[in-house]
Amino acid sequence: MPQVFAQSPPAAPRALVLGSTSRYRRELLQRLRIPFEVAAPQVDETPRPGEAPAGLACRLALAKAQAVASQFPDAVVIGSDQVADLAGEPLGKPGTHERATQQLRRMRGRTVIFQTAVAVVCAQTGFAQTELAPVHVKFRDLSDTEIEAYLQAEQPYDCAGSAKSEGLGIALLDAIESDDPTALVGLPLIRTCRMIRAAGVKVL
Repeated sequence: MPQVFAQSPPAAPRALVLGSTSRYRRELLQRLRIPFEVAAPQVDETPRPGEAPAGLACRLALAKAQAVASQFPDAVVIGSDQVADLAGEPLGKPGTHERATQQLRRMRGRTVIFQTAVAVVCAQTGFAQTELAPVHVKFRDLSDTEIEAYLQAEQPYDCAGSAKSEGLGIALLDAIESDDPTALVGLPLIRTCRMIRAAGVKVL
C-alpha cells in the first residue's frame, strides 16, 4: 500500500496592523485592499536635543511600530512619522491657527523637506526595517491674505507644515519632488509595499 504522509497545514497569512491613529494614513493604506487593524502607539514624540528632522522621523516611525508590535507579536506592524524640515529645524503639527500662520509665513518662498519615514516590524520573526522618503516642497511667496484664506478654508492644524497637499493646500505650492507620491500625505506606499512583502504579507 502507498504510504500516506501527513502534511502540515499552510501557514496562515500574517495579520497586518497600522500603528497609527492618523486618518490620512488609514485612508492611504486602504488603497492596497488588504485587511488591516489599527492600533494607537503610545510613544513620546518629543525631539531629542540636536536631533535632525530625518533622524527624528525614522526613530519615531520605528518606535511606533515596535510599541504596537509588542501588543500584536504575530502581526506585521506598520509605523510612520513625518517631520517638516525647514533648513534643518523640525516643524511639527501646529495645533492652532496662530501656530499654523507662523509656520506658513516662515515657509513662504522656501523649500521645505517633508521627512516621511515608515517602519515595518514583526516581533515574532524579528523582522524590522525602516525607510525614509524625503519630499521636497517649494512654497509660493504667499501673502498674509492668502495664508489666512487657506487656513480658514481647510484648517490643517493636525498636519506637519500646516498644509494638505491632497486638498486646497496644493494652491500654496510651486513644486513637489518625490519618488514615492503618497509620502507627502503621510505614508509612502511604494516603500510600504516593498517592506510588508519582505515581512511576509501578500500584496497582490
